[in-house]
Parts: sequence; structure tokens; C-alpha cells
Amino acid sequence: MNLVVDIGNTLIKVAVVEDADVLLSQAFASVEELPVAALKEQFPELRHAIVASTGEDTLRVAEILRREGLQVLEMTSLTPTPIGNDYLTPATLGVDRLAAAVAAVEVMGCRDCLIVDFGTAITIDLVENGTFRGGNISPGMTTRFRALHDYTRRLPECSPTEQILEVGRTTHQAIEQGVMQGIVNEIEGYITGFMQSNAKLSLIFTGGDAKYFVKRIKNAKFAKCDLVFCGLNRILEYNASIEDERF
Repeated sequence: MNLVVDIGNTLIKVAVVEDADVLLSQAFASVEELPVAALKEQFPELRHAIVASTGEDTLRVAEILRREGLQVLEMTSLTPTPIGNDYLTPATLGVDRLAAAVAAVEVMGCRDCLIVDFGTAITIDLVENGTFRGGNISPGMTTRFRALHDYTRRLPECSPTEQILEVGRTTHQAIEQGVMQGIVNEIEGYITGFMQSNAKLSLIFTGGDAKYFVKRIKNAKFAKCDLVFCGLNRILEYNASIEDERF
């Protein structure tokens, strides 16, 4: 049983993971809100933790965890992982992207897959033969809605819809369908392109906004939001198994 801390762009996400099962997950706006003592009381078997971040320094969170008696692995670009990584600039690779790839290969058993993470940004990452090859990044759904409102004089700020229309007949509908169908067309374009060179690819969706696109794009495995947590947990266990001196 491990504690996984994923410091994202807007929230600090925390999960208690046992094997590949997420027993509890929570999100917090600041470091001060982290209930580490309460989690240790609720889950007394907690011994190890991993802290990963897409931007902020992990040191402050790691110190809090160590004060509560946890052995902590701070993930960096130098942290060993159980899959290959062909990214040319590993120091700039978001740990969430690599962790999702690790979970896809090691937990879901998908050695050839296209992983689409629908968050603040949309990442489309390719894994082939169990190796992370790289991918692309574009603005996420909420980012697109906000940009249309913030950078125009009269367009309203809109939100996701379950409705699927060929054309919008109001401005709200036009923005809703334009943003969401634009993302669908973008992802389907990637699927078509990548599968021309590798027909074995599985399609995996994850991230907070993935639920809006499962019905719009066929043949996707919906990994919910647990994929990154499970990947980070697997990286922690992998490093523990090789008795890495980071602990």
C-alpha cells in the first residue's frame, strides 16, 4: 500500500494505491491542505510514497511526507522506469505523460497504444513495443472554451454538453459543438494516421474530461483518472524492487 502524490497544473492529487487498485483519491488546492497524518491513521500500512510534479518543486511535499515517517521517492527525469523512453528531452517530459504510459504497459498490458489524456491540456502519446515514443500537446477542452470568451469581445463562456449536433443554430450551440467536435476530429485524425503504420494500437482515454468523449469517439478504453496514479505507483514499486538508493 503506497501513497501517490501528483502535483498538477491546478491541483495536488493524492491517492492511496494497493497493487493496481486506487483505494482513495482526493484533490487539494494547496500543500497546506494535505491530510497526511489523517491518511496514515486511516491506512496504517502506508510506508512508501512517490511525489511527482508537472512543474512545481516536489521538495516541500516530500518533506511533509517524511515528517510523517514515510519513505519518499521524488520522481525526476532520472528516475528509472520499467518501460523504455525514446523522448529526446526527458527533462522536459511531463511525469504524468510517462506515468500514464507505464500504467498502460505494466498495468493494462497494452504494449502498443495511443493514450489521450483530457486535462488542462490534451496530450496524445504513442507507445510502441512497450516503449514511450513521444506525442503531441494541444489546448484542453476547458482551455478552449475560456480562450474563446477571454480573447473575444462578445462570445459567451460556454461549457461541455452531451448534445451532439451537426451544426449549432445558436451562438452557444456553435461554440459548444465547435469546441467538442473540433477535439473529436483532432483525435480521430491522430487515430487514423497512427493506425496506418501500426494497426495493433489500442486507444486509451484518461483525464478529467475523458468522459465527455467516450461516446463521441468509438473503440476507446476508458481508464478514468486512475491511469497516472497507477503508473506512478508502478514506478515506485519498480524502484523499490531494485533497492534504489533514492529511499
